[in-house]
Amino acid sequence: MSTVFIALQANEDTRPIIDAIVLDNPEATVNRQPAMVKIDVPGCMVIRRESIEEQLGRAYDLQELNVNLITLSGNVEEDEDTLTLRWNS
Repeated sequence: MSTVFIALQANEDTRPIIDAIVLDNPEATVNRQPAMVKIDVPGCMVIRRESIEEQLGRAYDLQELNVNLITLSGNVEEDEDTLTLRWNS
């Protein structure tokens, strides 16, 4: 099974986003570096707008993720409610 990942800047804005991703993807491995946080998930990672909103306590547009995004790995499928990373076969 292939692994997908997302790397975000390590700052106060991304802390609740990272928490939401980990809650929604229990197989996630979090690697914290001084300037970034890389989250690896085997198979498929789903990032849910609703989960991020719960952690932030406010409305959230998934496009805001791009402000703190460093890189990602996997095929991207997105709509206004989810961003999914997976490797297509």
